[in-house]
Amino acid sequence: MTKTASIIGGGVIGGGWAARFLLNGWDVAVFDPDPEAKRKIDEVLANARTALPMLYDCALPAEGTLRLCGSIADAVEGADWVQESVSEQLALKHKVFAEIQSANPDVIIGSSTSGFKPSELQENAINPSRIMVTHPFNPVYLLPLIEVVPSPETAVDAVERAKGILTSIGLYPLHVRKEIDAHIADRFLEAVWREALWLVRDGVATTQEIDDAIRFGFGLRWGQMGLFETYRVAGGEAGMRHFIAQFGPALQWPWTKLMDVPELTDELIDRIADQSDAQSGHLSIRELERKRDKNLIAMMRALKQQGNASGRLILEHQRAIWPKAEAATPMVTQRRMVPVDWTDMNGHMNEGRYGQLFSDAAEVVMAYVGADEDYVARGFSYFTVETTIKYVAETYAGEEVEVLTRVTEGGGKKLRCAHEMRRASDGEVMATCDQLMLHVSLETRRTCEPPHDFAAKVKALALQHKGA
Repeated sequence: MTKTASIIGGGVIGGGWAARFLLNGWDVAVFDPDPEAKRKIDEVLANARTALPMLYDCALPAEGTLRLCGSIADAVEGADWVQESVSEQLALKHKVFAEIQSANPDVIIGSSTSGFKPSELQENAINPSRIMVTHPFNPVYLLPLIEVVPSPETAVDAVERAKGILTSIGLYPLHVRKEIDAHIADRFLEAVWREALWLVRDGVATTQEIDDAIRFGFGLRWGQMGLFETYRVAGGEAGMRHFIAQFGPALQWPWTKLMDVPELTDELIDRIADQSDAQSGHLSIRELERKRDKNLIAMMRALKQQGNASGRLILEHQRAIWPKAEAATPMVTQRRMVPVDWTDMNGHMNEGRYGQLFSDAAEVVMAYVGADEDYVARGFSYFTVETTIKYVAETYAGEEVEVLTRVTEGGGKKLRCAHEMRRASDGEVMATCDQLMLHVSLETRRTCEPPHDFAAKVKALALQHKGA
């Protein structure tokens, strides 16, 4: 049965939450009194529809239904999850929580707040045990981290259910076990932000130079290793103890001004704003968002290929939503969106990626007949020895495509597949591939006859496809 998420507040963060739930098959009900709410949500959703599917090598679940509501009570009625994303005003949040729990007392409520602790949110609540912080990072539809912060009043079962729901839509719930101002991640951001303000104020660096220091240096390391693992590597073979012994004394030096904040005078604000305009004012906010999304997709797909950090999370979620192949004729062996890192200088899909797509399609056929990871562990597999690809029409990033496959030969050592790649929206054929694979022993790395029971499955599938 389809589940429903209620989003209270449809700004940048609320819209991102709505998109994350919708694109993972949830129905979503949104309440926001802003007359521009629908336009803003639609714009966020348009970006998300293009971006999120590019992370995966399979189709996401069928999109849920979006409904804009005239009241909080209407939005939360029957909801399985409520995400509060209103302005950072504690009195307003208390009012919203009271309305939510008057209409749906037992629903779990996650707050997107970055500034309030859960115990503050729970003050005078009808049912404080169902309220917690679930703090996301923008864009919510792409970045997986969610800081889950309960208070002692939050029910343990509510926290565990929340973590399960968030994981099911591809997010990473980081359980913050002790409530603290600004949680975990924003405390780091605040420290870096303070130091950056001083560097601009004192004329040491411009906004672009500071951004360059991050994106060309430690930002790349942090994106795949974090802080402590990065410094462990910096310690060499002796590890973290050596690093601390070597660099620990530097903590006593007056390098940073983290305990002081420069006065945000009109002069400093103008300097920051003018430098920021010079740095990226030629791009609209929507253009910057799309640039950001494409960069994040390419980086996370690279991490996915390595099975590391956020990439490992995407792989785990992908395994959970990967559809099982059915014995259709032809078989639908791929349905996915073409990612941004698959295009070349001409702006269309690189020819090498067609080979990858058809290879992925062949692996679905192999898994269907039993040549899966367990089969490889037994010491057998299929190796491709010949492909003939015909490129029929251009394919662009962001297009949803599917591959239809027929097994045209399945006797002895041979497994031959005829693939047809189509645009999902209109069925136009984009490319075809004839792929010949031979059964091999992974011990000898040479061809061999498959086991009898396995050979029978391959032969049966080939006969089924031949007779259709």
